[in-house]
Amino acid sequence: MSTSKSQKHGWWALITAALTSLLLTLAFSPAASAAGPALAAAPQCGFTWGSLAKMGGGAVYPATVENIRAGRHNCFDRLVIDVGTGSHVGYDVRYVSQVVQDGSGLPVALRGGAYLQILVQGNAYDGGGATYTPAISTEAVTVVGFSTFRQVAWAGSFEGQSTVGIGVRARLPFRVLLLDGPGSGGRLVIDVAHRW
Repeated sequence: MSTSKSQKHGWWALITAALTSLLLTLAFSPAASAAGPALAAAPQCGFTWGSLAKMGGGAVYPATVENIRAGRHNCFDRLVIDVGTGSHVGYDVRYVSQVVQDGSGLPVALRGGAYLQILVQGNAYDGGGATYTPAISTEAVTVVGFSTFRQVAWAGSFEGQSTVGIGVRARLPFRVLLLDGPGSGGRLVIDVAHRW
Protein backbone atom coordinates (compact mmCIF):
# COMPACT_ATOMS: atom_id res chain seq x y z
CA MET A 1 0.00 0.00 0.00
CA SER A 2 1.53 3.32 -1.01
CA THR A 3 1.40 6.46 1.09
CA SER A 4 0.61 9.70 -0.66
CA LYS A 5 2.64 12.87 -0.20
CA SER A 6 -0.26 14.54 1.65
CA GLN A 7 -0.51 11.62 4.10
CA LYS A 8 3.24 11.87 4.90
CA HIS A 9 2.82 15.58 5.46
CA GLY A 10 -0.13 14.86 7.78
CA TRP A 11 1.95 12.45 9.89
CA TRP A 12 4.76 14.98 10.26
CA ALA A 13 2.26 17.62 11.30
CA LEU A 14 0.84 15.28 13.97
CA ILE A 15 4.32 14.37 15.31
CA THR A 16 5.37 18.03 15.38
CA ALA A 17 2.19 19.02 17.22
CA ALA A 18 2.64 16.21 19.77
CA LEU A 19 6.26 17.16 20.46
CA THR A 20 5.35 20.85 20.83
CA SER A 21 2.58 19.95 23.26
CA LEU A 22 4.94 17.76 25.30
CA LEU A 23 7.60 20.48 25.49
CA LEU A 24 5.06 23.09 26.59
CA THR A 25 3.70 20.75 29.25
CA LEU A 26 7.20 20.16 30.64
CA ALA A 27 8.05 23.86 30.57
CA PHE A 28 5.03 24.85 32.63
CA SER A 29 4.89 21.84 34.94
CA PRO A 30 5.11 22.32 38.75
CA ALA A 31 8.60 20.78 38.77
CA ALA A 32 9.84 23.30 36.19
CA SER A 33 8.28 26.26 37.98
CA ALA A 34 9.77 25.07 41.29
CA ALA A 35 13.22 25.08 39.68
CA GLY A 36 12.73 28.67 38.42
CA PRO A 37 12.77 30.41 41.82
CA ALA A 38 15.69 28.28 42.99
CA LEU A 39 17.74 29.45 40.02
CA ALA A 40 16.66 33.05 40.58
CA ALA A 41 17.73 32.85 44.25
CA ALA A 42 21.34 31.96 43.36
CA PRO A 43 23.71 34.72 44.51
CA GLN A 44 24.80 37.16 41.84
CA CYS A 45 28.35 38.13 42.75
CA GLY A 46 29.20 40.48 39.84
CA PHE A 47 32.19 42.14 41.54
CA THR A 48 33.62 45.46 40.38
CA TRP A 49 36.13 45.74 43.22
CA GLY A 50 39.41 45.06 41.43
CA SER A 51 42.68 43.94 42.99
CA LEU A 52 44.70 47.17 43.11
CA ALA A 53 45.89 48.78 46.37
CA LYS A 54 43.28 50.54 48.48
CA MET A 55 44.14 53.27 50.99
CA GLY A 56 41.93 55.49 53.07
CA GLY A 57 40.67 56.63 56.39
CA GLY A 58 42.58 59.00 58.57
CA ALA A 59 44.24 58.32 61.86
CA VAL A 60 42.29 59.44 64.92
CA TYR A 61 44.60 58.65 67.80
CA PRO A 62 44.82 56.85 70.08
CA ALA A 63 43.58 54.04 67.83
CA THR A 64 44.06 50.51 69.09
CA VAL A 65 43.68 47.12 67.43
CA GLU A 66 41.50 45.06 69.75
CA ASN A 67 40.49 41.93 67.85
CA ILE A 68 40.69 40.17 64.48
CA ARG A 69 38.01 37.79 63.24
CA ALA A 70 36.87 36.22 59.98
CA GLY A 71 33.65 35.04 58.37
CA ARG A 72 32.42 33.28 55.25
CA HIS A 73 29.79 34.70 52.89
CA ASN A 74 28.21 33.41 49.66
CA CYS A 75 30.50 35.40 47.39
CA PHE A 76 33.48 36.41 49.54
CA ASP A 77 35.53 35.73 52.67
CA ARG A 78 35.62 38.57 55.22
CA LEU A 79 38.30 39.71 57.67
CA VAL A 80 37.29 42.18 60.39
CA ILE A 81 39.77 44.15 62.46
CA ASP A 82 38.10 45.72 65.49
CA VAL A 83 39.64 49.01 66.56
CA GLY A 84 38.98 50.91 69.76
CA THR A 85 38.92 54.68 70.02
CA GLY A 86 39.73 56.04 66.60
CA SER A 87 37.12 54.43 64.37
CA HIS A 88 38.40 56.43 61.36
CA VAL A 89 41.75 54.69 61.50
CA GLY A 90 43.82 54.86 58.32
CA TYR A 91 44.64 51.79 56.25
CA ASP A 92 46.67 50.55 53.29
CA VAL A 93 45.61 47.18 51.85
CA ARG A 94 47.44 45.68 48.86
CA TYR A 95 48.79 42.52 47.28
CA VAL A 96 52.53 42.13 47.91
CA SER A 97 55.19 39.60 46.99
CA GLN A 98 55.90 39.10 50.71
CA VAL A 99 54.37 40.32 53.98
CA VAL A 100 56.96 41.45 56.53
CA GLN A 101 56.83 41.89 60.30
CA ASP A 102 56.55 45.37 61.77
CA GLY A 103 59.77 46.52 63.38
CA SER A 104 62.05 43.63 62.37
CA GLY A 105 61.20 43.48 58.66
CA LEU A 106 61.44 39.69 58.77
CA PRO A 107 59.30 37.84 56.21
CA VAL A 108 56.02 36.23 57.31
CA ALA A 109 55.46 32.79 55.75
CA LEU A 110 51.93 32.53 54.36
CA ARG A 111 50.07 29.75 52.58
CA GLY A 112 48.28 30.58 49.33
CA GLY A 113 48.83 31.74 45.79
CA ALA A 114 48.83 35.47 46.68
CA TYR A 115 49.47 37.61 49.76
CA LEU A 116 47.38 40.51 50.97
CA GLN A 117 49.09 42.94 53.37
CA ILE A 118 46.93 45.07 55.66
CA LEU A 119 48.59 48.08 57.31
CA VAL A 120 46.48 49.66 60.04
CA GLN A 121 47.27 53.07 61.52
CA GLY A 122 46.94 51.96 65.09
CA ASN A 123 48.79 50.09 67.81
CA ALA A 124 47.96 46.78 69.44
CA TYR A 125 48.88 48.25 72.81
CA ASP A 126 48.13 51.25 74.97
CA GLY A 127 49.44 52.63 78.27
CA GLY A 128 47.97 49.64 80.09
CA GLY A 129 49.58 46.93 77.94
CA ALA A 130 48.62 44.84 74.92
CA THR A 131 45.15 45.34 73.42
CA TYR A 132 45.51 42.45 70.98
CA THR A 133 47.77 39.40 71.16
CA PRO A 134 46.85 36.25 69.22
CA ALA A 135 47.71 32.89 70.80
CA ILE A 136 49.62 31.90 67.63
CA SER A 137 50.71 34.83 65.47
CA THR A 138 50.99 32.75 62.28
CA GLU A 139 47.40 31.50 62.75
CA ALA A 140 45.80 34.64 64.18
CA VAL A 141 42.36 33.56 62.94
CA THR A 142 41.25 30.06 62.00
CA VAL A 143 40.17 29.98 58.35
CA VAL A 144 40.01 26.23 57.72
CA GLY A 145 37.32 25.50 55.13
CA PHE A 146 37.17 29.05 53.76
CA SER A 147 36.84 29.42 49.98
CA THR A 148 39.42 32.17 49.49
CA PHE A 149 41.43 32.63 52.71
CA ARG A 150 44.24 30.16 53.34
CA GLN A 151 45.88 31.79 56.38
CA VAL A 152 45.67 34.93 58.50
CA ALA A 153 48.89 35.96 60.28
CA TRP A 154 49.59 38.73 62.76
CA ALA A 155 52.79 40.55 61.70
CA GLY A 156 53.04 42.81 64.74
CA SER A 157 52.59 46.38 65.85
CA PHE A 158 55.31 49.04 65.92
CA GLU A 159 55.37 52.86 66.14
CA GLY A 160 51.69 53.50 65.44
CA GLN A 161 51.23 50.82 62.79
CA SER A 162 49.97 47.23 62.90
CA THR A 163 50.24 44.66 60.11
CA VAL A 164 48.14 41.63 59.21
CA GLY A 165 48.89 39.23 56.37
CA ILE A 166 46.31 37.13 54.54
CA GLY A 167 47.34 34.20 52.39
CA VAL A 168 44.65 33.85 49.71
CA ARG A 169 43.96 31.22 47.05
CA ALA A 170 44.85 33.63 44.20
CA ARG A 171 45.01 37.35 43.45
CA LEU A 172 41.28 38.03 43.63
CA PRO A 173 39.21 41.24 43.83
CA PHE A 174 38.79 42.82 47.25
CA ARG A 175 37.16 45.79 48.92
CA VAL A 176 37.83 47.67 52.16
CA LEU A 177 35.17 49.21 54.40
CA LEU A 178 35.36 51.34 57.55
CA LEU A 179 32.33 50.77 59.75
CA ASP A 180 31.28 52.18 63.11
CA GLY A 181 30.87 50.04 66.21
CA PRO A 182 30.76 48.01 68.24
CA GLY A 183 30.45 50.66 70.94
CA SER A 184 32.57 53.76 70.40
CA GLY A 185 35.09 51.86 68.30
CA GLY A 186 35.05 50.85 64.67
CA ARG A 187 35.80 48.04 62.25
CA LEU A 188 38.14 47.78 59.31
CA VAL A 189 36.54 45.21 56.99
CA ILE A 190 38.35 43.45 54.13
CA ASP A 191 36.23 41.31 51.78
CA VAL A 192 38.04 39.08 49.26
CA ALA A 193 35.95 37.58 46.47
CA HIS A 194 35.78 33.84 45.82
CA ARG A 195 36.30 34.45 42.08
CA TRP A 196 36.59 37.14 39.42
